Amino acid sequence: MTERILIIDNDPEMLNLLNILVSEETSYEPVITNNPFEAVEIIRGGGIALVITKLKMPGLDGIQILQETKRADEDIQVIIISKYSTFEAARELMNNDGFDLLEIPFKKEQMLLAINKSMNWRKLHKDYRELKECFKGSKSRPSAVSGAV
Repeated sequence: MTERILIIDNDPEMLNLLNILVSEETSYEPVITNNPFEAVEIIRGGGIALVITKLKMPGLDGIQILQETKRADEDIQVIIISKYSTFEAARELMNNDGFDLLEIPFKKEQMLLAINKSMNWRKLHKDYRELKECFKGSKSRPSAVSGAV
């Protein structure tokens, strides 16, 4: 199954641009909405690997979307885009376990790099948790690990 990226932006042009970028330049399936409340329902429904959201939107802002995302599934990474990248926004992103903050306008390569890094981080974190669970309760290390020490 193709991993899905949820894109949330109240600007139709940015929403369309990100939709085209994800669908044409990545192997991921874009899911788009201009409604942050609908986005929260989509996230709660499952099947989302990454969220790309605008910081300033009517209704819910990007930090609130980030918080709702992490409540639903801590493994979902969140990239926030903003015309108003401030230290406070960056601090809120970090304090809420967000992945990246990109300033609008951004280069196509910046967004693709952020997407790839976040998806790789997600996979690495998932693999780590699975290994940790596998070895939980085991008093000795497996030979492949103990031989390397």
